[in-house]
Amino acid sequence: MRFDQVEVNAAKRPTLHIADWTLTPGDAWVVLGGNGSGKSTLARVLCGELTPTGGTLTDAPKRVHWLSLERQQELYERELYRDDTDLTDQLDPGTPVRVLMEEIAPWSDEHDRLVELLGMATLLDRGYRLLSSGEGRKVMLARAVLARPDLLLLDEPFEGLDPHARQDLLHTLGRLSDEGQWLMLLINQRQDIPDWASHLALIDRHRLMLAGPVAEVTDHPDWQAALHWVHSEDLTLPPRQSDYQLPDWPADEPLVRLRDGRVEYASGRQFQGLDWDLMPGEHTQIVGPNGCGKSTLLNLVSGDHPQCYSNDLTVFGYRRGRGESIWDIKKHLGLVSGHLHRDYRVAGNAITAVVSGLTDSIGVYQSTGKEEARLAREWLDLLGLADKAGHAFRSLSTGEQRLVLIARALIKQPPLLILDEPTQGLDDVNRFRVLAAVDRILTDGPTTLLFVSHREDERPALIRHRLVFEPNTPDNNDALYRIHIT
Repeated sequence: MRFDQVEVNAAKRPTLHIADWTLTPGDAWVVLGGNGSGKSTLARVLCGELTPTGGTLTDAPKRVHWLSLERQQELYERELYRDDTDLTDQLDPGTPVRVLMEEIAPWSDEHDRLVELLGMATLLDRGYRLLSSGEGRKVMLARAVLARPDLLLLDEPFEGLDPHARQDLLHTLGRLSDEGQWLMLLINQRQDIPDWASHLALIDRHRLMLAGPVAEVTDHPDWQAALHWVHSEDLTLPPRQSDYQLPDWPADEPLVRLRDGRVEYASGRQFQGLDWDLMPGEHTQIVGPNGCGKSTLLNLVSGDHPQCYSNDLTVFGYRRGRGESIWDIKKHLGLVSGHLHRDYRVAGNAITAVVSGLTDSIGVYQSTGKEEARLAREWLDLLGLADKAGHAFRSLSTGEQRLVLIARALIKQPPLLILDEPTQGLDDVNRFRVLAAVDRILTDGPTTLLFVSHREDERPALIRHRLVFEPNTPDNNDALYRIHIT
Protein backbone atom coordinates (compact mmCIF):
# COMPACT_ATOMS: atom_id res chain seq x y z
CA MET A 1 0.00 0.00 0.00
CA ARG A 2 1.41 3.38 -0.98
CA PHE A 3 0.42 6.92 0.03
CA ASP A 4 1.76 9.57 -2.35
CA GLN A 5 1.02 13.22 -1.43
CA VAL A 6 -2.37 12.18 -0.02
CA GLU A 7 -4.62 14.95 1.26
CA VAL A 8 -7.92 14.30 3.05
CA ASN A 9 -10.53 16.95 3.71
CA ALA A 10 -13.09 15.36 6.03
CA ALA A 11 -16.33 17.25 6.73
CA LYS A 12 -15.88 19.42 9.83
CA ARG A 13 -12.43 17.90 10.37
CA PRO A 14 -8.94 19.22 9.57
CA THR A 15 -6.98 17.97 6.61
CA LEU A 16 -4.76 14.90 6.89
CA HIS A 17 -1.56 15.10 4.86
CA ILE A 18 0.67 12.09 4.08
CA ALA A 19 3.52 12.90 1.71
CA ASP A 20 5.10 9.48 1.23
CA TRP A 21 4.33 6.27 3.07
CA THR A 22 4.69 2.66 1.96
CA LEU A 23 3.25 -0.26 3.95
CA THR A 24 3.90 -3.92 3.22
CA PRO A 25 1.34 -6.63 4.09
CA GLY A 26 2.47 -8.59 7.12
CA ASP A 27 4.31 -5.71 8.80
CA ALA A 28 3.08 -4.91 12.32
CA TRP A 29 2.57 -1.14 12.33
CA VAL A 30 1.96 1.13 15.32
CA VAL A 31 0.70 4.66 14.62
CA LEU A 32 1.23 7.03 17.55
CA GLY A 33 -0.61 10.34 17.80
CA GLY A 34 -2.40 12.54 20.31
CA ASN A 35 -6.12 13.23 20.62
CA GLY A 36 -7.40 14.89 17.44
CA SER A 37 -4.08 14.33 15.64
CA GLY A 38 -5.64 12.60 12.61
CA LYS A 39 -5.47 8.89 13.50
CA SER A 40 -9.21 8.39 13.10
CA THR A 41 -9.15 10.16 9.73
CA LEU A 42 -6.43 7.74 8.62
CA ALA A 43 -8.56 4.80 9.78
CA ARG A 44 -11.56 6.07 7.82
CA VAL A 45 -9.44 6.37 4.69
CA LEU A 46 -8.17 2.82 5.06
CA CYS A 47 -11.72 1.54 5.64
CA GLY A 48 -12.98 3.35 2.54
CA GLU A 49 -15.24 5.67 4.55
CA LEU A 50 -13.27 8.71 3.33
CA THR A 51 -11.78 9.26 -0.11
CA PRO A 52 -8.55 11.26 -0.51
CA THR A 53 -9.17 14.68 -2.05
CA GLY A 54 -5.64 14.86 -3.41
CA GLY A 55 -2.69 12.59 -4.21
CA THR A 56 -2.93 8.85 -4.75
CA LEU A 57 -3.45 5.80 -2.57
CA THR A 58 -2.55 2.57 -4.36
CA ASP A 59 -2.82 -1.13 -3.49
CA ALA A 60 -5.04 -0.48 -0.47
CA PRO A 61 -6.30 -3.67 1.23
CA LYS A 62 -9.79 -4.69 0.14
CA ARG A 63 -11.10 -5.94 3.49
CA VAL A 64 -10.24 -3.73 6.46
CA HIS A 65 -11.77 -4.22 9.90
CA TRP A 66 -11.53 -1.21 12.24
CA LEU A 67 -11.87 -2.04 15.92
CA SER A 68 -12.34 1.18 17.89
CA LEU A 69 -14.16 2.70 20.85
CA GLU A 70 -16.64 4.11 18.31
CA ARG A 71 -17.33 0.63 16.91
CA GLN A 72 -17.80 -0.69 20.43
CA GLN A 73 -20.26 2.14 21.04
CA GLU A 74 -22.19 1.14 17.89
CA LEU A 75 -22.59 -2.42 19.17
CA TYR A 76 -23.67 -1.09 22.58
CA GLU A 77 -26.29 1.15 20.95
CA ARG A 78 -27.56 -1.82 18.92
CA GLU A 79 -27.98 -3.72 22.18
CA LEU A 80 -29.87 -0.77 23.69
CA TYR A 81 -32.19 -0.76 20.66
CA ARG A 82 -32.94 -4.44 21.27
CA ASP A 83 -33.48 -3.94 25.03
CA ASP A 84 -36.64 -5.71 26.23
CA THR A 85 -36.40 -4.60 29.87
CA ASP A 86 -39.56 -2.46 29.69
CA LEU A 87 -41.56 -5.32 28.15
CA THR A 88 -40.46 -8.13 30.46
CA ASP A 89 -40.02 -6.15 33.72
CA GLN A 90 -36.61 -7.84 34.10
CA LEU A 91 -33.13 -6.58 33.31
CA ASP A 92 -32.30 -7.51 29.71
CA PRO A 93 -28.66 -8.71 29.80
CA GLY A 94 -28.29 -8.32 26.04
CA THR A 95 -27.15 -10.76 23.37
CA PRO A 96 -24.99 -13.61 24.76
CA VAL A 97 -21.32 -13.43 23.79
CA ARG A 98 -21.52 -16.85 22.11
CA VAL A 99 -24.26 -15.57 19.79
CA LEU A 100 -22.29 -12.40 19.00
CA MET A 101 -19.34 -14.54 17.89
CA GLU A 102 -21.58 -16.81 15.85
CA GLU A 103 -22.98 -13.76 14.02
CA ILE A 104 -19.62 -13.50 12.25
CA ALA A 105 -19.18 -17.19 11.40
CA PRO A 106 -20.55 -20.60 12.48
CA TRP A 107 -18.79 -21.97 15.54
CA SER A 108 -15.49 -23.62 14.72
CA ASP A 109 -12.11 -24.50 16.14
CA GLU A 110 -11.07 -20.89 15.50
CA HIS A 111 -13.77 -19.72 17.91
CA ASP A 112 -12.45 -22.11 20.56
CA ARG A 113 -8.88 -20.91 19.96
CA LEU A 114 -9.82 -17.24 20.39
CA VAL A 115 -11.85 -18.00 23.51
CA GLU A 116 -8.79 -19.66 25.03
CA LEU A 117 -6.33 -16.99 23.90
CA LEU A 118 -8.47 -14.12 25.21
CA GLY A 119 -9.63 -15.83 28.40
CA MET A 120 -13.30 -15.58 27.42
CA ALA A 121 -14.62 -18.96 28.59
CA THR A 122 -16.60 -17.44 31.47
CA LEU A 123 -18.13 -14.79 29.20
CA LEU A 124 -19.74 -16.99 26.55
CA ASP A 125 -23.17 -17.22 28.17
CA ARG A 126 -23.23 -13.67 29.55
CA GLY A 127 -25.20 -10.89 27.87
CA TYR A 128 -23.17 -8.14 26.25
CA ARG A 129 -24.75 -5.40 28.38
CA LEU A 130 -23.46 -7.08 31.55
CA LEU A 131 -19.83 -6.96 30.40
CA SER A 132 -17.28 -4.45 31.58
CA SER A 133 -15.70 -2.23 28.93
CA GLY A 134 -12.56 -4.38 29.00
CA GLU A 135 -14.56 -7.59 28.55
CA GLY A 136 -16.50 -5.97 25.73
CA ARG A 137 -13.19 -5.12 24.05
CA LYS A 138 -12.24 -8.82 24.04
CA VAL A 139 -15.53 -9.69 22.34
CA MET A 140 -14.99 -7.02 19.71
CA LEU A 141 -11.49 -8.33 18.96
CA ALA A 142 -12.71 -11.91 18.64
CA ARG A 143 -15.40 -10.79 16.18
CA ALA A 144 -12.83 -8.78 14.22
CA VAL A 145 -10.42 -11.72 13.88
CA LEU A 146 -13.26 -14.08 12.89
CA ALA A 147 -14.09 -11.71 10.01
CA ARG A 148 -10.65 -12.57 8.52
CA PRO A 149 -9.75 -9.05 7.31
CA ASP A 150 -6.78 -8.30 5.07
CA LEU A 151 -5.85 -5.49 7.50
CA LEU A 152 -6.93 -5.37 11.13
CA LEU A 153 -6.97 -1.83 12.57
CA LEU A 154 -6.95 -1.68 16.36
CA ASP A 155 -7.73 1.77 17.76
CA GLU A 156 -6.59 2.13 21.42
CA PRO A 157 -6.88 -1.63 22.02
CA PHE A 158 -5.43 -1.57 25.57
CA GLU A 159 -7.77 1.04 27.05
CA GLY A 160 -9.69 -0.18 30.09
CA LEU A 161 -7.88 -3.52 30.37
CA ASP A 162 -6.50 -4.78 33.67
CA PRO A 163 -2.80 -5.86 33.64
CA HIS A 164 -3.60 -9.55 33.13
CA ALA A 165 -6.05 -8.85 30.29
CA ARG A 166 -3.53 -6.48 28.75
CA GLN A 167 -0.87 -9.20 28.69
CA ASP A 168 -3.37 -11.66 27.20
CA LEU A 169 -4.15 -9.19 24.44
CA LEU A 170 -0.48 -8.42 23.76
CA HIS A 171 0.22 -12.16 23.50
CA THR A 172 -2.79 -12.74 21.24
CA LEU A 173 -1.91 -9.90 18.88
CA GLY A 174 1.71 -11.07 18.76
CA ARG A 175 0.56 -14.55 17.75
CA LEU A 176 -1.78 -13.16 15.11
CA SER A 177 1.08 -11.10 13.68
CA ASP A 178 3.37 -14.14 13.64
CA GLU A 179 0.64 -16.08 11.82
CA GLY A 180 0.57 -13.46 9.06
CA GLN A 181 -2.31 -11.22 10.10
CA TRP A 182 -1.59 -7.67 8.90
CA LEU A 183 -1.99 -5.42 11.95
CA MET A 184 -2.01 -1.69 12.55
CA LEU A 185 -2.39 -0.31 16.06
CA LEU A 186 -3.51 3.30 16.56
CA ILE A 187 -2.42 4.48 20.01
CA ASN A 188 -1.87 7.71 21.92
CA GLN A 189 0.54 6.62 24.66
CA ARG A 190 4.16 5.57 24.15
CA GLN A 191 4.00 2.84 26.79
CA ASP A 192 1.44 0.99 24.63
CA ILE A 193 3.97 0.27 21.85
CA PRO A 194 4.33 -3.55 21.95
CA ASP A 195 7.69 -5.30 21.72
CA TRP A 196 6.59 -7.23 18.63
CA ALA A 197 5.84 -4.08 16.59
CA SER A 198 8.02 -3.99 13.47
CA HIS A 199 7.21 -0.48 12.22
CA LEU A 200 6.31 2.82 13.82
CA ALA A 201 4.67 6.02 12.55
CA LEU A 202 4.05 9.35 14.22
CA ILE A 203 1.08 11.59 13.31
CA ASP A 204 1.06 15.10 14.72
CA ARG A 205 -1.27 17.99 13.86
CA HIS A 206 -2.86 16.04 11.00
CA ARG A 207 0.42 15.27 9.27
CA LEU A 208 2.52 12.10 9.02
CA MET A 209 5.80 13.20 10.61
CA LEU A 210 7.85 9.98 10.78
CA ALA A 211 7.43 6.40 9.53
CA GLY A 212 9.66 3.36 9.24
CA PRO A 213 11.15 0.43 11.18
CA VAL A 214 10.87 0.92 14.95
CA ALA A 215 14.60 1.33 15.63
CA GLU A 216 14.99 3.80 12.77
CA VAL A 217 12.11 5.99 13.96
CA THR A 218 12.97 5.97 17.67
CA ASP A 219 16.59 6.93 16.85
CA HIS A 220 15.44 9.92 14.79
CA PRO A 221 16.17 13.28 16.49
CA ASP A 222 12.64 14.50 15.74
CA TRP A 223 11.08 11.61 17.71
CA GLN A 224 11.70 12.91 21.25
CA ALA A 225 11.19 16.52 20.19
CA ALA A 226 7.75 15.75 18.77
CA LEU A 227 6.69 13.91 21.94
CA HIS A 228 7.90 16.50 24.44
CA TRP A 229 5.61 18.62 26.54
CA VAL A 230 6.06 20.96 29.50
CA HIS A 231 4.55 20.07 32.89
CA SER A 232 3.15 23.29 34.34
CA GLU A 233 3.02 23.69 38.10
CA ASP A 234 0.82 26.80 37.84
CA LEU A 235 -2.76 25.55 37.56
CA THR A 236 -5.61 27.90 38.47
CA LEU A 237 -9.06 26.35 38.79
CA PRO A 238 -12.37 28.06 38.07
CA PRO A 239 -14.32 28.94 41.26
CA ARG A 240 -15.86 26.16 43.34
CA GLN A 241 -19.67 26.21 43.11
CA SER A 242 -21.10 26.73 46.60
CA ASP A 243 -24.66 25.67 45.67
CA TYR A 244 -23.49 22.04 45.29
CA GLN A 245 -21.43 21.67 48.46
CA LEU A 246 -22.27 20.08 51.85
CA PRO A 247 -21.92 22.98 54.30
CA ASP A 248 -20.78 22.07 57.81
CA TRP A 249 -20.61 18.33 57.07
CA PRO A 250 -19.20 16.63 60.23
CA ALA A 251 -15.72 15.19 59.84
CA ASP A 252 -16.79 12.02 61.66
CA GLU A 253 -19.87 11.41 59.48
CA PRO A 254 -19.38 9.13 56.43
CA LEU A 255 -20.32 10.42 53.00
CA VAL A 256 -21.16 6.83 52.04
CA ARG A 257 -22.11 4.00 54.40
CA LEU A 258 -22.75 0.46 53.11
CA ARG A 259 -23.65 -2.51 55.30
CA ASP A 260 -23.48 -6.10 54.06
CA GLY A 261 -23.28 -4.72 50.53
CA ARG A 262 -24.07 -7.19 47.79
CA VAL A 263 -24.93 -7.41 44.10
CA GLU A 264 -26.52 -10.53 42.67
CA TYR A 265 -27.54 -11.60 39.17
CA ALA A 266 -29.20 -14.73 37.84
CA SER A 267 -25.73 -16.13 37.15
CA GLY A 268 -24.64 -15.65 40.78
CA ARG A 269 -23.48 -13.11 43.35
CA GLN A 270 -20.92 -10.60 42.14
CA PHE A 271 -19.87 -9.68 45.68
CA GLN A 272 -21.38 -9.73 49.16
CA GLY A 273 -20.77 -8.84 52.78
CA LEU A 274 -19.12 -5.46 52.16
CA ASP A 275 -19.16 -3.14 55.19
CA TRP A 276 -17.70 0.20 54.15
CA ASP A 277 -17.65 3.76 55.41
CA LEU A 278 -16.25 6.46 53.14
CA MET A 279 -15.22 9.32 55.40
CA PRO A 280 -14.66 12.89 54.18
CA GLY A 281 -11.15 13.22 52.76
CA GLU A 282 -10.54 9.45 52.54
CA HIS A 283 -9.57 9.42 48.87
CA THR A 284 -9.95 5.79 47.77
CA GLN A 285 -8.81 3.74 44.79
CA ILE A 286 -10.89 0.71 43.79
CA VAL A 287 -8.74 -2.08 42.39
CA GLY A 288 -9.49 -5.38 40.67
CA PRO A 289 -9.66 -7.27 37.37
CA ASN A 290 -12.05 -6.51 34.53
CA GLY A 291 -15.59 -7.57 35.35
CA CYS A 292 -15.09 -7.92 39.11
CA GLY A 293 -17.67 -5.26 40.04
CA LYS A 294 -15.68 -2.03 40.47
CA SER A 295 -18.01 -0.01 38.26
CA THR A 296 -21.01 -1.79 39.79
CA LEU A 297 -20.01 -0.61 43.25
CA LEU A 298 -19.61 2.96 42.00
CA ASN A 299 -23.00 2.75 40.30
CA LEU A 300 -24.56 1.73 43.62
CA VAL A 301 -23.15 4.89 45.18
CA SER A 302 -24.29 7.15 42.33
CA GLY A 303 -27.74 5.53 42.16
CA ASP A 304 -27.23 4.25 38.62
CA HIS A 305 -27.62 0.57 39.56
CA PRO A 306 -31.11 -0.71 40.50
CA GLN A 307 -29.78 -2.82 43.39
CA CYS A 308 -28.82 0.33 45.29
CA TYR A 309 -32.37 0.20 46.67
CA SER A 310 -32.06 -3.38 47.92
CA ASN A 311 -28.88 -2.59 49.86
CA ASP A 312 -28.40 -0.95 53.26
CA LEU A 313 -26.81 2.09 51.63
CA THR A 314 -26.68 5.68 52.87
CA VAL A 315 -25.23 8.48 50.73
CA PHE A 316 -24.91 12.07 52.01
CA GLY A 317 -27.18 11.10 54.89
CA TYR A 318 -29.96 9.74 52.64
CA ARG A 319 -30.85 6.06 53.10
CA ARG A 320 -31.49 4.70 49.61
CA GLY A 321 -35.06 3.56 49.07
CA ARG A 322 -36.56 5.78 51.80
CA GLY A 323 -38.22 8.29 49.47
CA GLU A 324 -35.23 10.49 48.74
CA SER A 325 -34.88 12.05 45.30
CA ILE A 326 -32.05 10.81 43.11
CA TRP A 327 -31.22 14.48 42.55
CA ASP A 328 -30.70 15.01 46.29
CA ILE A 329 -27.67 12.77 45.88
CA LYS A 330 -26.46 13.56 42.38
CA LYS A 331 -26.39 17.28 43.25
CA HIS A 332 -23.32 16.68 45.42
CA LEU A 333 -21.31 14.38 43.19
CA GLY A 334 -19.46 14.47 39.88
CA LEU A 335 -19.05 11.39 37.73
CA VAL A 336 -16.98 10.17 34.80
CA SER A 337 -17.32 6.60 33.57
CA GLY A 338 -17.42 4.50 30.43
CA HIS A 339 -21.11 3.90 31.09
CA LEU A 340 -21.83 7.65 31.11
CA HIS A 341 -19.79 8.10 27.92
CA ARG A 342 -21.70 5.31 26.16
CA ASP A 343 -25.05 6.78 27.21
CA TYR A 344 -24.25 10.41 26.35
CA ARG A 345 -25.86 10.29 22.91
CA VAL A 346 -27.93 13.51 22.89
CA ALA A 347 -27.52 16.49 20.60
CA GLY A 348 -25.73 19.60 21.82
CA ASN A 349 -22.31 21.20 21.78
CA ALA A 350 -19.38 20.96 24.19
CA ILE A 351 -20.63 23.92 26.25
CA THR A 352 -24.04 22.37 26.93
CA ALA A 353 -22.44 19.00 27.72
CA VAL A 354 -20.27 20.59 30.40
CA VAL A 355 -23.19 22.64 31.78
CA SER A 356 -25.21 19.41 32.11
CA GLY A 357 -22.89 18.58 35.00
CA LEU A 358 -24.72 21.29 36.96
CA THR A 359 -28.14 19.80 36.17
CA ASP A 360 -26.96 16.17 36.51
CA SER A 361 -28.64 15.26 33.24
CA ILE A 362 -27.74 13.75 29.88
CA GLY A 363 -27.98 16.96 27.89
CA VAL A 364 -29.48 20.33 28.83
CA TYR A 365 -33.21 20.93 28.39
CA GLN A 366 -33.46 24.62 29.24
CA SER A 367 -31.64 27.75 28.16
CA THR A 368 -28.06 27.94 29.37
CA GLY A 369 -27.39 31.05 31.45
CA LYS A 370 -24.43 33.31 30.74
CA GLU A 371 -22.69 32.46 34.01
CA GLU A 372 -23.07 28.71 33.47
CA ALA A 373 -21.74 29.04 29.90
CA ARG A 374 -18.82 31.17 31.10
CA LEU A 375 -17.93 28.60 33.75
CA ALA A 376 -18.10 25.78 31.19
CA ARG A 377 -15.78 27.71 28.88
CA GLU A 378 -13.27 28.14 31.70
CA TRP A 379 -13.18 24.38 32.26
CA LEU A 380 -12.87 23.64 28.56
CA ASP A 381 -10.00 26.13 28.36
CA LEU A 382 -8.28 24.48 31.35
CA LEU A 383 -8.45 21.09 29.60
CA GLY A 384 -7.23 22.44 26.25
CA LEU A 385 -10.57 22.48 24.44
CA ALA A 386 -11.27 26.22 24.17
CA ASP A 387 -11.46 25.97 20.38
CA LYS A 388 -14.03 23.13 20.58
CA ALA A 389 -16.60 24.91 22.77
CA GLY A 390 -19.13 25.41 19.97
CA HIS A 391 -18.57 22.05 18.28
CA ALA A 392 -21.28 19.39 18.45
CA PHE A 393 -20.36 16.90 21.17
CA ARG A 394 -20.83 13.89 18.91
CA SER A 395 -18.63 15.40 16.19
CA LEU A 396 -15.62 15.39 18.53
CA SER A 397 -13.09 12.58 18.65
CA THR A 398 -13.54 9.98 21.40
CA GLY A 399 -10.69 11.50 23.40
CA GLU A 400 -12.12 15.00 23.05
CA GLN A 401 -15.55 13.73 24.15
CA ARG A 402 -13.95 12.18 27.23
CA LEU A 403 -12.27 15.51 28.09
CA VAL A 404 -15.64 17.28 27.80
CA LEU A 405 -17.24 14.73 30.16
CA ILE A 406 -14.37 15.21 32.60
CA ALA A 407 -15.04 18.95 32.56
CA ARG A 408 -18.71 18.10 33.16
CA ALA A 409 -17.77 16.12 36.29
CA LEU A 410 -15.36 18.75 37.62
CA ILE A 411 -17.47 21.87 37.00
CA LYS A 412 -19.06 21.74 40.48
CA GLN A 413 -15.84 20.64 42.27
CA PRO A 414 -18.28 18.44 44.20
CA PRO A 415 -18.00 16.91 47.68
CA LEU A 416 -17.75 13.45 46.09
CA LEU A 417 -15.93 12.91 42.80
CA ILE A 418 -16.28 9.49 41.13
CA LEU A 419 -13.73 8.86 38.39
CA ASP A 420 -14.06 5.44 36.75
CA GLU A 421 -11.22 5.02 34.21
CA PRO A 422 -11.43 8.78 33.51
CA THR A 423 -8.43 9.00 31.15
CA GLN A 424 -9.57 6.24 28.82
CA GLY A 425 -8.82 7.37 25.27
CA LEU A 426 -6.56 10.27 26.31
CA ASP A 427 -3.01 10.88 25.16
CA ASP A 428 -0.18 11.57 27.62
CA VAL A 429 -0.54 15.36 27.43
CA ASN A 430 -4.25 15.31 28.22
CA ARG A 431 -3.83 12.64 30.91
CA PHE A 432 -1.43 14.99 32.67
CA ARG A 433 -3.84 17.91 32.40
CA VAL A 434 -6.70 15.90 33.88
CA LEU A 435 -4.70 14.36 36.74
CA ALA A 436 -3.17 17.75 37.59
CA ALA A 437 -6.64 19.32 37.75
CA VAL A 438 -7.91 16.50 39.99
CA ASP A 439 -4.90 16.84 42.32
CA ARG A 440 -5.53 20.57 42.63
CA ILE A 441 -9.25 20.04 43.40
CA LEU A 442 -8.38 17.57 46.16
CA THR A 443 -5.71 19.89 47.56
CA ASP A 444 -7.79 23.07 47.48
CA GLY A 445 -11.09 21.98 48.93
CA PRO A 446 -13.46 19.48 50.55
CA THR A 447 -13.71 16.98 47.69
CA THR A 448 -13.39 13.24 48.34
CA LEU A 449 -12.29 11.01 45.46
CA LEU A 450 -13.36 7.50 44.44
CA PHE A 451 -10.98 6.43 41.68
CA VAL A 452 -10.63 3.47 39.32
CA SER A 453 -7.70 2.99 36.97
CA HIS A 454 -5.64 0.02 35.84
CA ARG A 455 -2.58 2.22 35.40
CA GLU A 456 -0.24 2.52 38.37
CA ASP A 457 1.15 5.84 37.11
CA GLU A 458 -2.30 7.44 37.36
CA ARG A 459 -2.86 7.08 41.08
CA PRO A 460 -3.29 10.58 42.59
CA ALA A 461 -0.72 11.29 45.30
CA LEU A 462 -3.37 12.00 47.97
CA ILE A 463 -4.94 8.52 47.77
CA ARG A 464 -4.27 6.58 50.98
CA HIS A 465 -7.00 3.94 50.92
CA ARG A 466 -7.90 1.05 48.62
CA LEU A 467 -10.85 -1.29 48.07
CA VAL A 468 -9.41 -4.43 46.51
CA PHE A 469 -11.56 -6.96 44.60
CA GLU A 470 -10.07 -10.48 44.46
CA PRO A 471 -11.46 -13.70 42.95
CA ASN A 472 -13.12 -15.82 45.60
CA THR A 473 -12.50 -19.49 46.28
CA PRO A 474 -15.16 -21.41 44.30
CA ASP A 475 -18.08 -22.38 46.51
CA ASN A 476 -21.78 -22.63 45.83
CA ASN A 477 -22.50 -20.17 48.65
CA ASP A 478 -19.79 -17.65 47.84
CA ALA A 479 -19.77 -14.58 45.66
CA LEU A 480 -17.48 -14.46 42.66
CA TYR A 481 -15.31 -11.79 44.30
CA ARG A 482 -14.38 -10.80 47.82
CA ILE A 483 -13.39 -7.28 48.80
CA HIS A 484 -10.89 -6.17 51.41
CA ILE A 485 -10.10 -2.64 52.54
CA THR A 486 -6.53 -1.41 52.94
